[in-house]
Amino acid sequence: MLFQVGGQGTRPTFFEMAAAQQLPSSLRAALTYSLGVLALRRPFIHKILDYEDECFALLTLVLETHSLRTTDGSFAESLYGLRRRAVKIKVKGDIKGPDAREEINHTGLEKRQKILSVVFLVILPYLRSKLHSIYNKEREAALQASLWGNEDERFGDTNYFDGDGNPIVSTSGSDTEDSVRERLRKKIRKIIAACYPWIHAGNEGLSFAYQLLYLLDATGFYSLGLHALGIHVCRATGQELMDSSSRISKIRSRERERLRGPPWLKAVQRALLSCAYGVLDYAQTGLIAAVFFFKMMEWWYQSAEERMSAPTVYPPPPPPPPPKVAKEGIPLPTDRTLCPLCSQKRANPSVVSVSGLVFCYSCVFRYVSQYKRCPVTLMPATVDHIRRLFHDV
Repeated sequence: MLFQVGGQGTRPTFFEMAAAQQLPSSLRAALTYSLGVLALRRPFIHKILDYEDECFALLTLVLETHSLRTTDGSFAESLYGLRRRAVKIKVKGDIKGPDAREEINHTGLEKRQKILSVVFLVILPYLRSKLHSIYNKEREAALQASLWGNEDERFGDTNYFDGDGNPIVSTSGSDTEDSVRERLRKKIRKIIAACYPWIHAGNEGLSFAYQLLYLLDATGFYSLGLHALGIHVCRATGQELMDSSSRISKIRSRERERLRGPPWLKAVQRALLSCAYGVLDYAQTGLIAAVFFFKMMEWWYQSAEERMSAPTVYPPPPPPPPPKVAKEGIPLPTDRTLCPLCSQKRANPSVVSVSGLVFCYSCVFRYVSQYKRCPVTLMPATVDHIRRLFHDV
Protein backbone atom coordinates (compact mmCIF):
# COMPACT_ATOMS: atom_id res chain seq x y z
CA MET A 1 0.00 0.00 0.00
CA LEU A 2 1.42 3.39 -0.98
CA PHE A 3 0.20 5.51 1.92
CA GLN A 4 0.21 4.29 5.46
CA VAL A 5 -3.11 5.37 6.92
CA GLY A 6 -3.82 2.51 9.29
CA GLY A 7 -2.70 1.98 12.84
CA GLN A 8 -0.85 -1.32 12.39
CA GLY A 9 2.77 -1.79 13.36
CA THR A 10 5.12 0.34 15.39
CA ARG A 11 5.63 2.92 12.65
CA PRO A 12 3.44 5.98 13.33
CA THR A 13 1.29 7.35 10.55
CA PHE A 14 2.03 10.65 8.88
CA PHE A 15 -0.93 12.26 10.62
CA GLU A 16 0.30 11.20 14.06
CA MET A 17 3.72 12.70 13.40
CA ALA A 18 2.23 15.90 11.97
CA ALA A 19 -0.06 16.29 14.98
CA ALA A 20 2.81 15.73 17.40
CA GLN A 21 4.97 18.27 15.55
CA GLN A 22 2.28 20.97 15.46
CA LEU A 23 1.18 20.57 19.08
CA PRO A 24 3.90 22.80 20.68
CA SER A 25 3.19 25.73 18.34
CA SER A 26 -0.56 25.37 18.87
CA LEU A 27 -0.06 25.18 22.63
CA ARG A 28 2.13 28.28 22.57
CA ALA A 29 -0.45 30.24 20.60
CA ALA A 30 -3.18 29.20 23.04
CA LEU A 31 -1.07 30.11 26.08
CA THR A 32 -0.09 33.48 24.61
CA TYR A 33 -3.71 34.27 23.82
CA SER A 34 -4.82 33.20 27.30
CA LEU A 35 -2.18 35.35 28.98
CA GLY A 36 -3.13 38.27 26.73
CA VAL A 37 -6.75 38.04 27.87
CA LEU A 38 -5.73 37.75 31.53
CA ALA A 39 -3.41 40.75 31.13
CA LEU A 40 -6.44 42.94 30.43
CA ARG A 41 -7.36 42.62 34.11
CA ARG A 42 -3.92 41.93 35.58
CA PRO A 43 -1.42 44.36 33.99
CA PHE A 44 1.60 42.69 35.62
CA ILE A 45 1.12 39.72 33.25
CA HIS A 46 2.39 41.99 30.45
CA LYS A 47 5.88 41.47 31.86
CA ILE A 48 5.56 37.76 31.04
CA LEU A 49 4.39 38.58 27.53
CA ASP A 50 7.40 40.88 27.05
CA TYR A 51 9.63 37.80 27.51
CA GLU A 52 7.34 35.38 25.72
CA ASP A 53 10.13 33.47 23.95
CA GLU A 54 12.18 33.00 27.10
CA CYS A 55 9.22 31.93 29.26
CA PHE A 56 7.97 29.41 26.73
CA ALA A 57 11.51 28.06 26.20
CA LEU A 58 11.89 27.57 29.95
CA LEU A 59 8.52 25.80 30.15
CA THR A 60 9.33 23.50 27.25
CA LEU A 61 12.80 22.83 28.69
CA VAL A 62 11.25 21.47 31.90
CA LEU A 63 8.58 19.46 30.07
CA GLU A 64 10.86 18.04 27.38
CA THR A 65 13.61 17.12 29.85
CA HIS A 66 11.17 15.32 32.12
CA SER A 67 9.46 13.57 29.21
CA LEU A 68 12.72 12.38 27.62
CA ARG A 69 14.03 11.23 30.95
CA THR A 70 10.96 9.17 31.86
CA THR A 71 9.38 8.09 28.56
CA ASP A 72 12.13 8.41 25.90
CA GLY A 73 9.86 10.74 23.95
CA SER A 74 9.15 14.42 23.62
CA PHE A 75 6.27 16.14 25.38
CA ALA A 76 4.00 15.94 22.33
CA GLU A 77 5.13 12.46 21.28
CA SER A 78 4.45 10.93 24.67
CA LEU A 79 0.99 12.48 24.60
CA TYR A 80 0.26 10.52 21.41
CA GLY A 81 1.81 7.31 22.77
CA LEU A 82 5.03 7.60 20.75
CA ARG A 83 8.60 6.86 21.78
CA ARG A 84 12.03 7.68 20.39
CA ARG A 85 14.34 4.82 19.54
CA ALA A 86 17.97 4.86 18.45
CA VAL A 87 18.54 3.30 15.01
CA LYS A 88 21.27 0.79 14.41
CA ILE A 89 21.61 -0.55 10.86
CA LYS A 90 23.27 -3.90 10.31
CA VAL A 91 24.11 -5.48 6.94
CA LYS A 92 22.95 -9.08 6.63
CA GLY A 93 25.55 -11.54 5.38
CA ASP A 94 28.82 -10.78 3.68
CA ILE A 95 27.28 -9.32 0.52
CA LYS A 96 28.36 -5.76 -0.23
CA GLY A 97 26.92 -3.39 -2.78
CA PRO A 98 23.41 -2.58 -3.90
CA ASP A 99 22.19 -6.16 -3.32
CA ALA A 100 23.10 -6.10 0.36
CA ARG A 101 20.18 -6.30 2.79
CA GLU A 102 20.04 -3.99 5.75
CA GLU A 103 18.46 -4.82 9.10
CA ILE A 104 17.23 -1.95 11.29
CA ASN A 105 17.38 -2.48 15.05
CA HIS A 106 15.83 -0.11 17.57
CA THR A 107 17.44 0.42 20.96
CA GLY A 108 16.96 2.82 23.84
CA LEU A 109 18.18 6.40 23.66
CA GLU A 110 21.66 7.22 24.83
CA LYS A 111 22.38 10.15 27.12
CA ARG A 112 23.97 12.07 24.25
CA GLN A 113 20.87 11.59 22.10
CA LYS A 114 18.61 12.81 24.89
CA ILE A 115 20.70 15.97 25.35
CA LEU A 116 20.76 16.65 21.62
CA SER A 117 17.01 16.00 21.47
CA VAL A 118 16.51 18.75 24.05
CA VAL A 119 18.68 21.03 21.91
CA PHE A 120 16.58 20.33 18.79
CA LEU A 121 13.28 20.59 20.68
CA VAL A 122 13.98 23.69 22.82
CA ILE A 123 17.07 25.68 21.87
CA LEU A 124 16.72 25.62 18.08
CA PRO A 125 13.02 26.70 18.12
CA TYR A 126 13.97 29.50 20.55
CA LEU A 127 16.74 30.72 18.24
CA ARG A 128 14.42 30.46 15.25
CA SER A 129 11.82 32.58 17.04
CA LYS A 130 14.39 35.25 17.97
CA LEU A 131 15.74 35.37 14.40
CA HIS A 132 12.20 35.69 13.08
CA SER A 133 11.49 38.62 15.40
CA ILE A 134 14.74 40.37 14.40
CA TYR A 135 13.88 39.84 10.73
CA ASN A 136 10.42 41.34 11.21
CA LYS A 137 11.84 44.39 13.01
CA GLU A 138 14.45 44.99 10.32
CA ARG A 139 11.85 44.60 7.58
CA GLU A 140 9.58 47.14 9.27
CA ALA A 141 12.53 49.53 9.76
CA ALA A 142 13.50 49.17 6.09
CA LEU A 143 9.93 49.83 5.00
CA GLN A 144 9.71 52.89 7.25
CA ALA A 145 13.06 54.18 5.96
CA SER A 146 11.89 53.77 2.36
CA LEU A 147 8.80 55.83 3.14
CA TRP A 148 10.12 58.50 5.51
CA GLY A 149 13.88 58.33 5.11
CA ASN A 150 16.59 57.25 7.54
CA GLU A 151 16.86 59.31 10.71
CA ASP A 152 20.57 58.60 10.98
CA GLU A 153 21.16 60.09 7.56
CA ARG A 154 19.03 63.14 8.33
CA PHE A 155 20.22 63.94 11.83
CA GLY A 156 23.30 61.83 12.54
CA ASP A 157 25.71 63.59 10.17
CA THR A 158 25.09 67.11 11.48
CA ASN A 159 28.19 68.73 13.00
CA TYR A 160 28.14 71.76 15.28
CA PHE A 161 31.20 74.03 15.40
CA ASP A 162 31.99 77.35 16.99
CA GLY A 163 33.52 80.35 15.26
CA ASP A 164 37.07 78.90 15.44
CA GLY A 165 36.01 75.60 13.86
CA ASN A 166 36.11 73.57 17.10
CA PRO A 167 33.28 71.21 17.80
CA ILE A 168 30.85 72.47 20.42
CA VAL A 169 29.78 69.03 21.65
CA SER A 170 32.63 66.90 22.93
CA THR A 171 32.42 63.11 22.65
CA SER A 172 34.00 60.96 25.35
CA GLY A 173 35.54 57.52 24.96
CA SER A 174 32.52 55.74 26.41
CA ASP A 175 30.21 57.43 23.88
CA THR A 176 32.50 56.33 21.08
CA GLU A 177 32.48 52.75 22.32
CA ASP A 178 28.69 52.82 22.55
CA SER A 179 28.43 54.09 19.00
CA VAL A 180 30.79 51.35 17.79
CA ARG A 181 28.72 48.71 19.57
CA GLU A 182 25.53 50.14 18.14
CA ARG A 183 26.94 50.10 14.61
CA LEU A 184 28.14 46.51 15.11
CA ARG A 185 24.72 45.52 16.40
CA LYS A 186 23.04 47.11 13.39
CA LYS A 187 25.38 45.30 11.01
CA ILE A 188 24.61 41.96 12.68
CA ARG A 189 20.89 42.65 12.42
CA LYS A 190 21.20 43.53 8.75
CA ILE A 191 23.15 40.33 8.11
CA ILE A 192 20.44 38.33 9.90
CA ALA A 193 17.72 40.10 7.92
CA ALA A 194 19.51 39.27 4.67
CA CYS A 195 20.26 35.63 5.49
CA TYR A 196 17.15 34.61 7.41
CA PRO A 197 14.81 34.27 4.39
CA TRP A 198 17.23 31.85 2.73
CA ILE A 199 17.76 29.87 5.94
CA HIS A 200 14.01 29.72 6.53
CA ALA A 201 13.31 28.67 2.94
CA GLY A 202 15.97 25.95 3.11
CA ASN A 203 14.63 24.64 6.41
CA GLU A 204 11.06 24.56 5.11
CA GLY A 205 12.18 22.86 1.90
CA LEU A 206 14.06 20.15 3.77
CA SER A 207 11.13 19.64 6.15
CA PHE A 208 8.76 19.26 3.22
CA ALA A 209 11.09 16.80 1.48
CA TYR A 210 11.46 14.62 4.60
CA GLN A 211 7.72 14.69 5.27
CA LEU A 212 6.96 13.73 1.67
CA LEU A 213 9.47 10.86 1.79
CA TYR A 214 8.02 9.71 5.11
CA LEU A 215 4.52 9.81 3.65
CA LEU A 216 5.66 7.72 0.69
CA ASP A 217 7.34 5.27 3.08
CA ALA A 218 10.73 6.01 1.50
CA THR A 219 12.42 6.86 4.81
CA GLY A 220 11.84 6.24 8.49
CA PHE A 221 12.99 9.72 9.54
CA TYR A 222 10.25 12.35 9.73
CA SER A 223 12.61 15.35 9.91
CA LEU A 224 16.21 16.34 9.35
CA GLY A 225 16.80 16.63 13.09
CA LEU A 226 15.73 13.04 13.70
CA HIS A 227 17.95 11.89 10.83
CA ALA A 228 20.92 13.78 12.21
CA LEU A 229 20.41 12.20 15.64
CA GLY A 230 19.79 8.74 14.19
CA ILE A 231 16.39 8.40 15.88
CA HIS A 232 13.16 6.77 14.77
CA VAL A 233 9.82 7.60 16.35
CA CYS A 234 7.85 4.43 17.13
CA ARG A 235 4.59 3.54 18.77
CA ALA A 236 4.84 2.41 22.35
CA THR A 237 3.55 -1.06 23.08
CA GLY A 238 1.72 -2.05 26.23
CA GLN A 239 4.80 -3.73 27.63
CA GLU A 240 6.87 -0.59 27.03
CA LEU A 241 4.29 1.52 28.84
CA MET A 242 4.46 -0.84 31.81
CA ASP A 243 8.25 -0.83 31.73
CA SER A 244 8.36 2.96 31.60
CA SER A 245 6.09 3.28 34.63
CA SER A 246 8.25 0.83 36.60
CA ARG A 247 11.38 2.67 35.49
CA ILE A 248 9.92 5.98 36.64
CA SER A 249 9.15 4.52 40.05
CA LYS A 250 12.72 3.16 40.34
CA ILE A 251 14.25 6.51 39.37
CA ARG A 252 12.14 8.32 41.94
CA SER A 253 12.90 5.83 44.66
CA ARG A 254 16.64 6.28 44.03
CA GLU A 255 16.22 10.06 44.17
CA ARG A 256 14.45 9.76 47.52
CA GLU A 257 17.26 7.56 48.84
CA ARG A 258 19.83 10.21 47.94
CA LEU A 259 18.28 12.74 50.30
CA ARG A 260 20.60 13.82 53.11
CA GLY A 261 20.07 15.77 56.29
CA PRO A 262 18.06 15.59 59.50
CA PRO A 263 14.67 13.82 59.49
CA TRP A 264 12.62 17.02 59.29
CA LEU A 265 14.63 18.21 56.28
CA LYS A 266 14.18 14.86 54.57
CA ALA A 267 10.43 15.08 55.16
CA VAL A 268 10.33 18.54 53.59
CA GLN A 269 12.41 17.37 50.64
CA ARG A 270 10.16 14.33 50.14
CA ALA A 271 7.08 16.55 50.18
CA LEU A 272 8.63 18.91 47.63
CA LEU A 273 9.66 16.00 45.42
CA SER A 274 6.17 14.53 45.60
CA CYS A 275 4.65 17.86 44.59
CA ALA A 276 7.12 18.22 41.71
CA TYR A 277 6.42 14.67 40.53
CA GLY A 278 2.69 15.27 40.64
CA VAL A 279 2.96 18.50 38.67
CA LEU A 280 5.18 16.89 36.03
CA ASP A 281 3.01 13.78 35.75
CA TYR A 282 -0.14 15.78 35.08
CA ALA A 283 1.55 18.59 33.13
CA GLN A 284 0.66 17.12 29.75
CA THR A 285 -3.04 16.56 30.18
CA GLY A 286 -3.42 19.32 32.78
CA LEU A 287 -1.88 22.02 30.61
CA ILE A 288 -3.95 21.15 27.56
CA ALA A 289 -7.11 20.74 29.67
CA ALA A 290 -6.52 24.14 31.30
CA VAL A 291 -6.18 25.87 27.94
CA PHE A 292 -9.28 24.09 26.65
CA PHE A 293 -11.23 25.05 29.80
CA PHE A 294 -10.10 28.66 29.51
CA LYS A 295 -11.15 28.85 25.86
CA MET A 296 -14.52 27.30 26.70
CA MET A 297 -15.15 29.77 29.53
CA GLU A 298 -14.12 32.66 27.29
CA TRP A 299 -16.55 31.50 24.64
CA TRP A 300 -19.27 31.13 27.28
CA TYR A 301 -18.83 34.60 28.73
CA GLN A 302 -18.31 36.20 25.34
CA SER A 303 -21.56 34.74 24.04
CA ALA A 304 -23.34 35.92 27.23
CA GLU A 305 -21.92 39.43 26.81
CA GLU A 306 -22.99 39.47 23.18
CA ARG A 307 -26.49 38.47 24.18
CA MET A 308 -26.59 41.23 26.82
CA SER A 309 -25.15 43.88 24.52
CA ALA A 310 -27.31 42.90 21.56
CA PRO A 311 -30.13 45.35 20.83
CA THR A 312 -33.48 44.23 22.16
CA VAL A 313 -35.95 43.47 19.40
CA TYR A 314 -39.36 44.79 20.43
CA PRO A 315 -42.62 43.87 18.69
CA PRO A 316 -43.88 46.43 16.18
CA PRO A 317 -46.19 49.05 17.70
CA PRO A 318 -49.90 48.86 16.89
CA PRO A 319 -51.15 51.07 14.05
CA PRO A 320 -52.65 54.45 15.02
CA PRO A 321 -56.42 54.62 15.32
CA PRO A 322 -58.34 55.69 12.22
CA PRO A 323 -59.20 59.40 11.97
CA LYS A 324 -62.52 60.44 13.38
CA VAL A 325 -65.14 61.82 11.01
CA ALA A 326 -66.22 65.34 11.92
CA LYS A 327 -69.91 66.03 12.46
CA GLU A 328 -69.96 68.57 9.63
CA GLY A 329 -67.58 66.59 7.46
CA ILE A 330 -68.38 64.39 4.49
CA PRO A 331 -69.22 60.84 5.61
CA LEU A 332 -67.08 57.91 4.48
CA PRO A 333 -68.65 55.43 2.05
CA THR A 334 -68.99 51.80 3.04
CA ASP A 335 -67.00 50.76 -0.03
CA ARG A 336 -63.40 51.84 0.64
CA THR A 337 -62.58 51.93 -3.08
CA LEU A 338 -64.95 54.87 -3.62
CA CYS A 339 -64.02 58.53 -3.29
CA PRO A 340 -65.91 60.26 -0.43
CA LEU A 341 -66.29 63.41 -2.54
CA CYS A 342 -67.63 62.05 -5.86
CA SER A 343 -68.85 58.63 -4.61
CA GLN A 344 -67.18 57.09 -7.67
CA LYS A 345 -64.26 54.69 -7.92
CA ARG A 346 -61.11 56.62 -7.20
CA ALA A 347 -59.09 57.88 -10.15
CA ASN A 348 -55.47 58.87 -9.52
CA PRO A 349 -55.81 58.09 -5.80
CA SER A 350 -54.17 60.66 -3.53
CA VAL A 351 -53.92 60.90 0.23
CA VAL A 352 -54.22 63.90 2.52
CA SER A 353 -51.25 63.49 4.85
CA VAL A 354 -52.88 65.22 7.86
CA SER A 355 -55.70 62.65 8.01
CA GLY A 356 -54.49 59.69 5.96
CA LEU A 357 -57.72 59.47 3.90
CA VAL A 358 -57.65 58.75 0.17
CA PHE A 359 -59.62 60.64 -2.52
CA CYS A 360 -59.53 61.27 -6.24
CA TYR A 361 -56.74 63.66 -7.02
CA SER A 362 -58.91 66.15 -8.92
CA CYS A 363 -61.64 66.08 -6.27
CA VAL A 364 -59.44 66.59 -3.26
CA PHE A 365 -57.28 69.17 -5.04
CA ARG A 366 -60.31 71.38 -5.79
CA TYR A 367 -61.72 70.94 -2.27
CA VAL A 368 -58.50 71.63 -0.40
CA SER A 369 -57.64 74.59 -2.64
CA GLN A 370 -61.02 76.11 -1.81
CA TYR A 371 -61.59 75.20 1.88
CA LYS A 372 -58.01 74.63 3.18
CA ARG A 373 -59.05 71.54 5.15
CA CYS A 374 -59.64 67.81 4.90
CA PRO A 375 -63.12 67.03 3.55
CA VAL A 376 -63.84 64.32 6.17
CA THR A 377 -62.01 65.32 9.39
CA LEU A 378 -62.02 69.09 8.70
CA MET A 379 -58.40 69.22 9.82
CA PRO A 380 -56.45 72.19 8.37
CA ALA A 381 -54.62 71.22 5.17
CA THR A 382 -53.08 72.71 2.05
CA VAL A 383 -52.32 71.36 -1.38
CA ASP A 384 -48.79 70.60 -0.14
CA HIS A 385 -50.32 67.91 2.09
CA ILE A 386 -51.65 65.99 -0.91
CA ARG A 387 -49.57 62.96 -1.92
CA ARG A 388 -50.15 60.80 -4.96
CA LEU A 389 -50.48 57.03 -4.36
CA PHE A 390 -49.16 54.89 -7.18
CA HIS A 391 -50.63 51.63 -5.85
CA ASP A 392 -54.19 51.60 -4.68
CA VAL A 393 -54.31 48.82 -2.10
